[in-house]
Amino acid sequence: MDLKYIVADWSRHKEELSAVRYEVFVIGQNVPVELEVEEADARYTHILATADGKPVGTARLTDEGHIGRVGVLKEYRKYGIGKEMMRQIEEVAFELGFDSVELNSQCHAVPFYEKLGYVAYGEVFSEAGIDHRHMRKSLTGYAKKN
Repeated sequence: MDLKYIVADWSRHKEELSAVRYEVFVIGQNVPVELEVEEADARYTHILATADGKPVGTARLTDEGHIGRVGVLKEYRKYGIGKEMMRQIEEVAFELGFDSVELNSQCHAVPFYEKLGYVAYGEVFSEAGIDHRHMRKSLTGYAKKN
């Protein structure tokens, strides 16, 4: 399988990014479509993962250093795509000058992010009807480790 990752431009890759997010979040997790699409997506940084040319994964970084919309199509979740997208989005954040990044992890995914160096904080909260935890990762010394 030919896996590729690009820093995607929303105006050029909106269809591919949206298709993955729709499949993962709206269909797979019953997130209301009106919560999934945001006008602000046009100004955020996105990672698009493809397998043999097919869009299979997304992640985004907001202007405030918040990572979100991390999703991989179900049949591609065993190939390390999520881990690689996170590495790349962290690299982008570091290059943009962020000292740390944050995300809201669905509770079932907390162990995935902990393995990548994220630390959970605060209480469990509901977002789109799904339990989440706030998580943070320091990027201090990031260039030396990666």
